Amino acid sequence: MIASMNNKRAINLLVHAVELIESSSSSDSEEELDALTISNLETVRRSRLPKLKNYVEEVIPRWRDKEFKSHFRISRVTFEFVLEIIAPKLRRNFPGLEMIYPEKQFLVAIWRMATPDSYRSICEKFDLSVSTALLATRRVTKILADLAPTFITWPTGNRCNDVWARFEEIRSFPQVIGAIDGTHINIPAPRVNPEAYINRKGHHSIQLQAICDHTTRFTHCYIGHAGSVHDQRVFRLSDIQDALGNAEKFPDDCHLLGDAAYKLHDNLMVPYRDNGHLTERQKNYNFCHSSTRVTIERAFGFLKNRFRCLLHQLPMNRTDLIAHFILACCVMHNICILKNDDFDFLLLNNEVDDDVPRQDAAYGVQTGVIKRDLICERLPMRYRF
Repeated sequence: MIASMNNKRAINLLVHAVELIESSSSSDSEEELDALTISNLETVRRSRLPKLKNYVEEVIPRWRDKEFKSHFRISRVTFEFVLEIIAPKLRRNFPGLEMIYPEKQFLVAIWRMATPDSYRSICEKFDLSVSTALLATRRVTKILADLAPTFITWPTGNRCNDVWARFEEIRSFPQVIGAIDGTHINIPAPRVNPEAYINRKGHHSIQLQAICDHTTRFTHCYIGHAGSVHDQRVFRLSDIQDALGNAEKFPDDCHLLGDAAYKLHDNLMVPYRDNGHLTERQKNYNFCHSSTRVTIERAFGFLKNRFRCLLHQLPMNRTDLIAHFILACCVMHNICILKNDDFDFLLLNNEVDDDVPRQDAAYGVQTGVIKRDLICERLPMRYRF
């Protein structure tokens, strides 16, 4: 009797797993399934999906550096640099988890970050179960996100002076400590309050607000607000709002460059609103401002084109885990810059979401208005009329 009941239960679980496989074939949300469902899926897939043997041990080592980079979107030098940092934390074992060595865990996670491939495809390639690949990716991205205070840092001292000088070389805009903007990372509709995540383009998304220096290196990242939240509100909720006016963050009255979605402040320069009556000087200011601020758009383009899971839709339903994943990508972006790990074709497919409604935010702090007018008058004329 017990054996018969167990058989029926096994059949029911198998049917449930098959139904889930069919229903999830178009969107890889399987990483968010509970442990029992993952186990059921794996039981079915073991008999249906062939896996590559020794792909990490034999195939990848034979790749030339250029081939390695074309697949993983980072160089071997960058990979080895990061692996040396995170390997000790990846050697810890957990009950019930098929333990794989740190190098393989990192390769799996980077493949997930750098490609739009599903876990199903990754598991076939790396000869892993779904649960092992999923947990390895979560562990790696959590460890990388925890490294943010080390690799995403605000310019200070001599570095601050260098950032000013390099930004000024672009279009003569003085004392720029960073460029700020926001971008949307599209996600599947969350199970809880999905309407809150719909942005102006009608997509479900999570927002990333970031500041970068002249090299497109991120110096501040603020992640996690739902797509429906306005950029200006995201800014107000971030710690950068509170930092405005802080001489430690903005020494010698330096400033960020932001677009018209932000409010003018002594430490945040925005463009003049084009009402059709701008003076030549104001047009020149807007041109120099835009040509310098575009650095942050390039940074988002580099980020999304290197880590292509962010480019169209990040296949994660667990909103509590998404911020860590995105932050891990931002950390890796900065490390690649640190290691001079360039990707020549990154800008060819530059897709940057820009869901920001443009508005006149010029009527803020009066000293900001005075400062902007002064910069406007002193900028060399670079705009061609």
